Amino acid sequence: MTLRRPTIDEIRQGGFATPWGAPSAPPFPFSFRNAEILTLAWRTDTAAIEALLPPPLVATGDVVLAHIYKMNDADWLGAYGEANVMVGAHLPETEHNGSYSPFLFLSSDGGVIQGREVHGQPKKLGEPKLEARGDLFVGTIARNGIDVLTGTLAYKQRRDTLDSLSALMRFATNINLKAVDHIDGRPAIRQLTSRKLANVTVHECWSGPCSVELRPNMQAPVFRLPVREMLKGFYWRADFTLVPGSIIHDYLEQP
Repeated sequence: MTLRRPTIDEIRQGGFATPWGAPSAPPFPFSFRNAEILTLAWRTDTAAIEALLPPPLVATGDVVLAHIYKMNDADWLGAYGEANVMVGAHLPETEHNGSYSPFLFLSSDGGVIQGREVHGQPKKLGEPKLEARGDLFVGTIARNGIDVLTGTLAYKQRRDTLDSLSALMRFATNINLKAVDHIDGRPAIRQLTSRKLANVTVHECWSGPCSVELRPNMQAPVFRLPVREMLKGFYWRADFTLVPGSIIHDYLEQP
C-alpha cells in the first residue's frame, strides 16, 4: 500500500488529524450505539463547584452528576469505558446554560485525543467500569490503581425518563474550557466551547436512590466535590451522535 502525502489544502481542512493515514481522532459526525450509562447525582458545597469553574462561568446549583458509560459500539473507537463528572454552569448575559465538565476519564486513547484536541475537554486515561453484580449496578472510576469513585444503584427497580435527570441539571448541553498553546508557549486557543448530542434515542431508563463514595487521588481529584447529600441514580441505555459544537466565549478576543 502506497500512502499519498496530504496536500496543503487537505491539511487546512477541518477534521484533519494526525498521524496522516491513521488518524487518532475521528471526524464529525460519529455515533454511539447501545451505550449503557449509570448517572449518579449528589449535592456538594457550592464553593467547591465555584473553585472549579473558569470565569466568567457561574454556578447554577450545588448538584454534581457523574456519568459512567459502557460504550459498547462507537464509530472508530469501538468498545471502551468513559466517565464525565459535571456541575451546573451558566455564561452570564447569554442563553448558554448547561453543565461544565471539570473531570473526564476514558479507557480509549482515541477518545482522550478527540476530546482534548477538538472539544477542549479535560480528558485523561483511566478505567471507568459499569457492571451489574447480581441485583446491583456498580460503577467505578479508577486511575493509578485507586478507585476514585464507586457508585451503586439497585438493579432496575423503578422505570423513569430522562426528564427526571434533566430536572437536576441541564446536562445535555456540555461546556468545556479549551486551552491550547503554540509551540513557543504563546496562547493559541483559550475558549469556552459548547456541544449537544444529536439523534438521541433512549431505549430504557431506571432510577432510584444511589450511593457515592469518593477516594482522594491528586491525578483524578473528584474528591474536590465532596458528597454532602446523595440524591438519585439513573441507569439508562441509548444511541446518540456526536456532532460539531460552538465557541461561546473567546478569551483572546474579548477583554
